[in-house]
Parts: sequence; C-alpha cells; structure tokens
Amino acid sequence: MRINVITRHAPGNYGSLLQAIATQKIFQQLDYDCRIIDYIPKGETGAKVAFTQVKGKKNWNKNIIKKIAYILSREPEYLVMHHKFFKMRKKYLNMTERFKNREDLEKKFCNSKDIFVTGSDQVWGPISDGNIDMTYFLNFLPDNTTKIAFASSFGRAYFDDESLIKIKKSLKLYSSIAVREDKAVELIKEMGIEAKQVLDPTLLITAEEWSKYINRIPKKQKYVLVYQIHNNPNLSNYAKQYAKKANLSLVRVSPLFHQIGRGGKFVWLPDIDKFLSLIKNAECLITDSFHGTAFALNFNTQFVEVLPNTGTSSRNQSILKLTNLETRIVRNLDDFSYINKKIDFAKVNKIIEKKRMESLSYLRKILNDEE
Repeated sequence: MRINVITRHAPGNYGSLLQAIATQKIFQQLDYDCRIIDYIPKGETGAKVAFTQVKGKKNWNKNIIKKIAYILSREPEYLVMHHKFFKMRKKYLNMTERFKNREDLEKKFCNSKDIFVTGSDQVWGPISDGNIDMTYFLNFLPDNTTKIAFASSFGRAYFDDESLIKIKKSLKLYSSIAVREDKAVELIKEMGIEAKQVLDPTLLITAEEWSKYINRIPKKQKYVLVYQIHNNPNLSNYAKQYAKKANLSLVRVSPLFHQIGRGGKFVWLPDIDKFLSLIKNAECLITDSFHGTAFALNFNTQFVEVLPNTGTSSRNQSILKLTNLETRIVRNLDDFSYINKKIDFAKVNKIIEKKRMESLSYLRKILNDEE
C-alpha cells in the first residue's frame, strides 16, 4: 500500500530535510511504498524567502531603505542555499511532482485510496509568512480519506481562539494522531481529541543507521560545534567563551553565509554527510536547534542548550524533559560548569530505546488498523 506524507521537507535547514528522510525511511522499513508530497508554500523557496523573511522583521520592514538592503543582502545566499537543498532533496527523498497550491493537490488526490500522513516538523504552526497553512492538515482531501498524523508538531503551545477552532475542525477528521511534544498532546486533549506522544522520526532511526550516511573519515581534532538557527548574540558569545575555557577550537556550521561573522571556523552549507559527521565527532555541541539536540542525543555527543528566543522552545524542552536532561539548558550565560559535567548516555539511551520501541509499535498498530 502507498503512503503519501505531507511535511515541511523544503525549508533550507538540515532538520527539515533529515526528519523527512527519517519519516520516509521508517515507512519503507515497514514495507510501505512511501513518497513525500512535494508541496512547497509560496514564499518558502528560492529568492522569495528573503521577501517572506523581511515581512516578519519589524525593524527592517518599517523602513523601505532597510527593507531593500535586507533583501539585497540575503537573497543571494538564500538562492544558493535552496539550490543546494533542492539537490539533496532530489538525492535522498522519493517525492511526487511539485504542487504549488491546494487546488492542484485536490485534482491529483481527490479519488486516491492511499493512506495520507501529516508528518513531523512544525507543520501545524505558523510557517515562514507567520500564518497557519491548512494544507498541512490535509484539507485538500475528501473527508472520508484515511488521514493519520505521526510526530506532527505545532512548534508552539498557544494559539488564538480563531485558529484553535479551525485546527480542531481539521483534527477531528484524522483517524489517529501522534505528536512530537508533550505540550501538543495537552493542546489536542483540550479540544476533546486523543493524541499520543511519539519520538521525532530522526530519533526512530538509530545512530548506526544515521552513520551510514557519513562517508568521510574526520580529521583527528577536538572542537566545540555551534549549530545556531536563531539570531541570538548571547548564544554566539557563550559558544566563543565556552570553547576558550575548554581549550578547544570552535567550529560553526550553518546553511546561511551571514553567520560567518558570529565566531568559530565556519563550515558553510555542507551536505548531510559532513553535517552529521560534525555533530557525531564534536566534543560538545552548543545549539538552540531541536534537531541539533536530537542528533546529539542519538550520537551520544555532549551538548548544552540555549533555548531559542522566538517562542518556539516547547519542542526543545519536551525532548529534554523526556530524557531527564533539562539541566543541560543554560540558565546562566556565565555558567561554564558544563565543561566538566558529562551526560550519562547509558541512562539516556535506555529511555530513547524504550520510547523508540513504543513509537514504532504504535505506528505499526495504526497502519494495520487502516489496512
């Protein structure tokens, strides 16, 4: 049987791509023909990204000169970034043809007997333009279509009443719902709908399986890696001081070229081979990224977390709570005691393995129920 997954696979960041790879791989391992629906919202690819991003930046958007300057400075790097991620998506994902809007999706799938899945990542919260895209609630399908959600995420814990009404109406049409964060479980249950918490797909794939994507032998050097996805100068400063106090070199990895000035040896826009290798072989990862944290957990890499300053920290906190590692959140930016405080990954691995088995067992059950 075929499974069609809609997820945010196309934003130019490693987490979006890697969770899509993992989701597809999980269904394939369960002997399903799985493909990713290649739906990309307007404004989330190529040169349009710079225009979309500047709309949400009040300090830049109010002044026409600043607005133009932002677009001209960022557009080239976004074009390069999205071209690179486009090539990686083509390489690693089994995708449908490209869809630009709901109408095209309706025409394609109106009579489909396939199973449709809303996958992982922040599919049910505001996307790049700040709005909720109801396409990720599979609203282009007839009501009697088999719809399930697996490891879906809102990306935040609070919504206005109008949004909640639309979300509740759409979620009632799913036959089963599994989400990534504990806060998402609570939010859905407040709507009178059952939901189960499962691991993010990247954690359902073992470290050994992810290591197969790494083809290079790393140089024998010790370094602190910083993987930063939000603009937070405090994180950058903390990473520089941490590396200095630990007497280690600092390496920064990012798909965005403008991060070159934030400190550390800069690794710009690597393929996933090198990206995974950098996390796996780091002495410590400093990050504000959920998926950065997920891969540190999987590879047993020491890490500390500087929570994002964007109101989207619930997903980071959820996985740290699950693994009893909330103490790895940096509460005081003058605290570098983590250099000598090591994570006991034996305990962490037991928790993740138990949750991995539960998540996969749940997925098998709901798929068997739908067949």
